[in-house]
Amino acid sequence: MKLTLQHQTHREQIYKFLLLLAVLVGYFLFLSWKYDLATGGIVSALTWSFFVLCTPVADAGFLIDFPVRLITGLRMFLCELIVWAIAIALNIATVTLSPESYDKTFLTSLLYKIITTPWPYWSIVVLCAVGTFLSIRFGDEMMDVFAHKDRNFHHKHSFKFSLIAMAALALLVIWAYYHLIESLGINLPT
Repeated sequence: MKLTLQHQTHREQIYKFLLLLAVLVGYFLFLSWKYDLATGGIVSALTWSFFVLCTPVADAGFLIDFPVRLITGLRMFLCELIVWAIAIALNIATVTLSPESYDKTFLTSLLYKIITTPWPYWSIVVLCAVGTFLSIRFGDEMMDVFAHKDRNFHHKHSFKFSLIAMAALALLVIWAYYHLIESLGINLPT
């Protein structure tokens, strides 16, 4: 059963997706104008991969996961696995072939430091994977509930326990994430 866009919630999600896509395209155009087309493309892709690998929610993956879920019905969790594989492969190729590409922006230089310093900064990527896949799982289940595909989700006795466990894990991930980011010398507003 495919989702329809007749509900207000679905339309709002489409608007958010289009806004994110517009930001990504605008960023690519700006970087292409500032440097050149190839450099703009690489730096845009690296910035996208930063948001995939180094933020504990599925924000960059949302550009792919959500539309694929709406169009094909493929679970966002599976799509996010592919997104992570692409982000990792992109960084392996760029570190190997063009490490100077990371020097163009603050985010890409930060990404380079994270991926080239296994201890302790790879733990940022691990924490972000946990947070991302937790949020994707929750999003998949919520979309199932909205689509009435899996009414048992809402009626299971373990629903409250699962929700509490996910919230506790999410808080732990966010706390550890902020601690590690501060160790990089970055002060995030609280």
